[in-house]
Amino acid sequence: MGEVVLLRHGETEWSRDGRHTGRTDVPLTPAGEVAARAVAPVLARHRFALVLASPLTRAVRTAELAGVHAVRVDDDLREWDYGGYEGRTTPDIRVERPGWYLWTDGVPPGDDEHPGETVDEVGMRVDRVLARIAPALDEGDVLLTGHGHALRVLTARWLGQPPDHGRLVTLDTARLSVLGHEHDRPVIRSLNVPPH
Repeated sequence: MGEVVLLRHGETEWSRDGRHTGRTDVPLTPAGEVAARAVAPVLARHRFALVLASPLTRAVRTAELAGVHAVRVDDDLREWDYGGYEGRTTPDIRVERPGWYLWTDGVPPGDDEHPGETVDEVGMRVDRVLARIAPALDEGDVLLTGHGHALRVLTARWLGQPPDHGRLVTLDTARLSVLGHEHDRPVIRSLNVPPH
């Protein structure tokens, strides 16, 4: 059975500054492009049966720069919709809501097009991704290129844990994680590894 390789997109101005970047399509910084290219030698060691990426440019571009071909866009890999907190930093939000924590306190509604999501709604999206990739894992590895919070929720769901257990892992930009099996049980093989 194949492994699931997770690749968080490279650095953007917003990720560098700690701004919640859900639906806003922010491009990679030059440093983010360099970091994405640095992942290529590691990914070249895999035979990917399927490659999926979030539809946002930062994820698709990261996969391209990492030398991955035949990338299919999957809307369910998009980042958490932060609603009214889109573009804001945690310290800024905590001025209004002392002690606020995304994983337990959630986000306020945004606009009609992007109303915000609960952690359970993100969990339902990534569950659909996991169901879609299951047949491909019989043929080889699967690469998922996406975003920090959504991939953290996906990791929790891979392990059979509630979506909010994504809070227990961290994923930095242009870092790799590998999900696999041990004795037919889902495990984390590696987490948040730089490419070198």
